Amino acid sequence: MNRSKIKQAAGFTLIELVIVVVILGFLAVTAIPKFLDLTEQAKQANIEGMAGGFATGVSLVRAQWEAEARPMASSVNRVMYDGTELFLTTPSSTSSTIRPGYPTGYDAGNADGTKMDTTDCINVWQGIFAQPPTISATIADLNDNTKNINYFVIVNSNLCGYFLRETLAQDASGNYTAPADDTVGNNFFYNNANSSVVVTINKN
Repeated sequence: MNRSKIKQAAGFTLIELVIVVVILGFLAVTAIPKFLDLTEQAKQANIEGMAGGFATGVSLVRAQWEAEARPMASSVNRVMYDGTELFLTTPSSTSSTIRPGYPTGYDAGNADGTKMDTTDCINVWQGIFAQPPTISATIADLNDNTKNINYFVIVNSNLCGYFLRETLAQDASGNYTAPADDTVGNNFFYNNANSSVVVTINKN
């Protein structure tokens, strides 16, 4: 009698297993897209948050420069911002479209803001953020997981472009590839001529 009861209670019938598989499949179909959507939203929030922080930093640099009566060094606009010397846009007579007082990096020779390179862009990034996320202009660094690089930087038409690593395109081997412009990945571009920061979200 007891043996019969134990036998009846053990395991699932084939029909029960099929039902469980169907339910799990249904849950997977409905849950995975929602999870992926949340992931994309997180990536978008990431770059938008960084762009907002960057724009705020640029504004604070200029505000401090104005508050200190627009200090200069060797005819170049500059300011000590949180212990770091930043050189700022210093328009020449031939660059009237450039507004003064926006960070261009650590190089006084680029104060007219027309010769930005990736080093300048990284210096601006590191100069205005109190705890700057890791960044590189070398694509090999992004593909080296031991370096934990979070952002990639390029220069396009004298604008600094900052890209969230995990949103960049990958080749057949799974390696990240360097973007040429703002049509790839989640990014924002900084224009030191007028302090504009423009965010672009590209769906993968």
